[in-house]
Amino acid sequence: MCISARLTGRSQLRYTPAGVAVAEAEFEHRSVVVEAGGERQLAFDLQAIALGGTAQRLHGEPLGAEVELAGFLAPRSLRSKRLILHVVALRRIGEPDPQDAGKPDAPHP
Repeated sequence: MCISARLTGRSQLRYTPAGVAVAEAEFEHRSVVVEAGGERQLAFDLQAIALGGTAQRLHGEPLGAEVELAGFLAPRSLRSKRLILHVVALRRIGEPDPQDAGKPDAPHP
């Protein structure tokens, strides 16, 4: 899943016993979607976790940064029903998408 959000908080970068970086963060999402032909405003907070290089990148983002997150939802722990977004990729909104690197620009009208 992909979602755009604003970084509102984060914990200190920590490491697992195996040396893998872990970053936890809070985000705020605001958008308008169309459902059953009508507009619906969405406004919610979500918690996320990232590992490895993605954790280091997330930890380097300033509070208030608008980012696009890609990842999956999973329970916070084995016994929890509460979901958390596991971020596998992130991009600051307004930065070029690395997947577009090397592609020719679209023709301008």
